[in-house]
Amino acid sequence: MSRANPILIAAVIAMLPMLPVHAQERPAYRDFTLGSPLARVLEQVHALAPDVTLVHRRPSIIQDLRWRAPYSLGGALPQKDPVQQIVFSFYDDQLFRIAVEYDRTQTDGMTDADVTAALSERYGPALTPSRPLNASTSASQATGEWSTPVAQWADGDTVVVLLRRAFTAGFQVVVTSARIEALARVAVAESIRLDVSEAPALESARQQRNADETRLSQERSRAANKAAFRP
Repeated sequence: MSRANPILIAAVIAMLPMLPVHAQERPAYRDFTLGSPLARVLEQVHALAPDVTLVHRRPSIIQDLRWRAPYSLGGALPQKDPVQQIVFSFYDDQLFRIAVEYDRTQTDGMTDADVTAALSERYGPALTPSRPLNASTSASQATGEWSTPVAQWADGDTVVVLLRRAFTAGFQVVVTSARIEALARVAVAESIRLDVSEAPALESARQQRNADETRLSQERSRAANKAAFRP
């Protein structure tokens, strides 16, 4: 009986940690896996590149894909899908946040405990924090309105937070990769710093361009009017 090549076995084992995150983990929300590339999510939701919004381009590329769900994401359901819209956020072509907003008409009358129990069927028992949960700035921005955290789940790198909207009382779920979101936060802060530091120079350059364009326009008008002028 032939024996397996020990060098080949060692090479395969060494390659396992290099496999894409989404190839090893189960989907973080429905069929969506954190760490997925933008092209994969575009394919899943049948969206196009023009639907993507560039949020920051340096030092890393931060992009959002806002998608309203007209139908069920995972096939026919006996009732209308409660998802109203999802905002997918990407850091350097890696999905790091899924912000889900539910249709008020599909959750009307449901309590925090009702929705927490439904999510616990997917993510397990909710955490019991030693102190009140804090809504992250990124989660509030992604969902478009300040929200109050209701419950939280954590499984390795994946963090799931259930939120209740402050004004409309609608429910939201934000699913993040803690590792990638930490990188995105640093990149966003640096992008804002660069924008602020370069703003004076950019404004000066803009004003100079406007002045040059005005001068050239006046020179053209002067030349044309001077040639045609007859007192």
